[in-house]
Parts: sequence; C-alpha cells; structure tokens
Amino acid sequence: MRPIYNYITAAAGFSASGIHCGIRKNSNKLDLALISASCGCAAAAVYTTNVVKAAPIAVTVKNLENGRARAILVNSGIANACAPGGEEAARRSCSALAEALGIQADEIIINSTGVIGVPLPIEKLEAAMPVLAAGLSKDGGDAAAEAIMTTDTYPKQALARAEIGGKTVTVGGIAKGSGMIHPNMATMLAFITTDCDISPELLREALAESAADPFNRVSVDGDPSTNDMTAILASGLAGNPPIDRKDEDWLAFFEALNTVNMTLARMIAGDGEGATKLVSCRVRGAKSVSDAKKLSMGVISSSLVKAAMFGADANWGRVICAMGYSGVLFSPELVDIYFCSEAGEIAVCKDGAGLDFDEVKAKEILLRKEVSIICDLKDGDQEAEALGCDLTYEYVRINGDYRS
Repeated sequence: MRPIYNYITAAAGFSASGIHCGIRKNSNKLDLALISASCGCAAAAVYTTNVVKAAPIAVTVKNLENGRARAILVNSGIANACAPGGEEAARRSCSALAEALGIQADEIIINSTGVIGVPLPIEKLEAAMPVLAAGLSKDGGDAAAEAIMTTDTYPKQALARAEIGGKTVTVGGIAKGSGMIHPNMATMLAFITTDCDISPELLREALAESAADPFNRVSVDGDPSTNDMTAILASGLAGNPPIDRKDEDWLAFFEALNTVNMTLARMIAGDGEGATKLVSCRVRGAKSVSDAKKLSMGVISSSLVKAAMFGADANWGRVICAMGYSGVLFSPELVDIYFCSEAGEIAVCKDGAGLDFDEVKAKEILLRKEVSIICDLKDGDQEAEALGCDLTYEYVRINGDYRS
C-alpha cells in the first residue's frame, strides 16, 4: 500500500483527480490528471529551452499572458509533440475541460508527456473530461501525481509551509521525471499549488529563481525534453498580507517554494530511468558559483562517471576528466576529490594526484543508495551542487523499447 500524501491539494482552494482515459494501453495505468482551483489564481510557468517544443506549451504560453489561471490539465503516454494537429488537440482539450468545469478555456495550463510524434486521441480526452471533473476532491492529489507518470517508478510529491504575516502558507507539488532530463529550464514536469496571496509578477519571479537552482542542476541522460514545464497556481486563500514586493514575506514564500522544488529535484534525480542510486556532485572552493555549477554538472552528466557509480568503482580519474572538459578554467594540481555516503567518506585524490586509498571501504561507500562526489578546487569560496544518478543496463533496456 502506498502512503497517502495528497500534497498538491494541501493548500486551500485546490482539488484534483486522476483517471484512465484510454491513451495508455494498460487500463490499470492512470493517464489524465487535473488540478483545479475554486477561484481565479495568480499563475506562472517556466518552459523547456529545447527549440522543438510540444504543442501544449504554445497553448499554455498564450493562456498565461495575463498571469492568471484556474486549472492544470496533463496527460501521460503521448507527448503531443511534432504530431499532426497538436495545437488544435491541445486547444480542444482545454475547451472540453472548460465546459466541464464551467470556466474559460484560456484559464487552463495544459501539458503532455510521453512518446513524441504520435497524434493525441482527442476524442478520448474530450469524452473523459466530464468524468475527470466529476472526480475532483481534496483526496485526489495522489491520483493526479500517479497520472502524470511515464517510466517513473513512484509518484513524486513534496510539501512545505511558511508563516507569513501570522498566517500559515502552504506550498505543495507533484512532478514526473525519469528520462529525457537535462537542463536548461526547470524540470521535466512539475506542478505546484499554494494558497499564498502573491502578485502574478512576484510569483513568476519566485518560480523562475527557484527553478533555476534545483531543477537546472539535474541531469539523468543529457536529453532536455520537448515538454519540460514547471507551473504554479496561487489561490491567495491563506489570508496572509498580499505580497507585492520582494520583502521578508516574499523571502519566506520563496524558501518554502524552494524546499518543494529541491525535494522534487532530488526525487527526479534518484528515480532516473533504470537508476539504482542518487548521485550528487558538490564543487567547492571555486572562484564563482557559475564555475562551480558548470563543473558539478560536467561531472554529473558524464556517462563514464555515471557508469562507475553503477559499478561502485571509485574511478576518480573519470571525475577530474569530466571537470577538465566542462569549459571552466581551474588548476588541476590543486584539486581534492572525495566520495561520501552514509557509510562514510574517503579521499581519493589530493592536489590533483591519486591517493593510496582503501578500495574495500570505497566500494562500501559507493554501494549506498545516495552517493556524493566532493570536488575541492581550493581556489575560492564559492560552491554549487548538481544532482544525477547512475547509468545502468536497465536504462538501455527501457529506452531500447520505449514505444512498445
């Protein structure tokens, strides 16, 4: 039995549902999710930087021009990208849902995830909208989190709260992400709700700043998707003083939002397709945060490093090699490298040269479910962390027959 969370409906004013509408062949898999607000919401989103963008993104960009929305609609199984009539199908989906909810079609954030190039069976979606809308409830958050999954092994949810003006503000989120994950944007698909009273402009700024940190430092396989999106709805029902400037209240909200995003990012990284462990790389002692980001992403994106982590092989040479082609100038002769986990920490490189370390202890450290690679440049006081996973035989199997 899975635990009950319903984090996406924890904030005041939100309900959700998830059903099987016939997009996916397996009738036991939910494939259509809805998050709905009882009132108009401030809304914002960030999108993939892939030049090839899925049709729903174009529709959502248009719908969010006024910074307001009331619902989020997502299907899994088909990406509605590079498919005939994609934008028309997305618009028809919005129209059908709007009729079922009694709202306007341009109040809907829409996205899809799944196979690229396959037409969306719009008639199935249109027929499902009344059922999807009728199933809305505060207990529907878990179903919605499940319905957006593709090759994920479990639903990803996160929750955080903050005290703002004497009121408790709630931020809840769900995400999907397992393959085709790489910056630069935000994440694969992540949807967030909050009851914070905040202006659309400051909500957009908070989302953009928060997404840039945890989500843009996640890489599973080096492939930025055509459908990447992070979207947020703010109902304003918490009763906090309206946030209309970047003050202490905005910072409190930002911290709660960032906690949710970081939690989801770690889940996404650790649940990469075929992955057996979460792998992080922290670069410290850098001249700038930008340098530390590039170096940590270079390490975490390396197929050779990822394969070594799968085999629990303390091959630190692959780490410093990846640092070397990251595009950042640094002094290799100063670099120290460590491998860490709950089993302990071991130094494997000192001043750019290998150490005579205990291979048995190193393997024990690298066999754990969460492994950290620490790289100390000893050339500054800035640092950054990137998140990823190991590269396994299972990743190749999953993506070798993904469409089947």
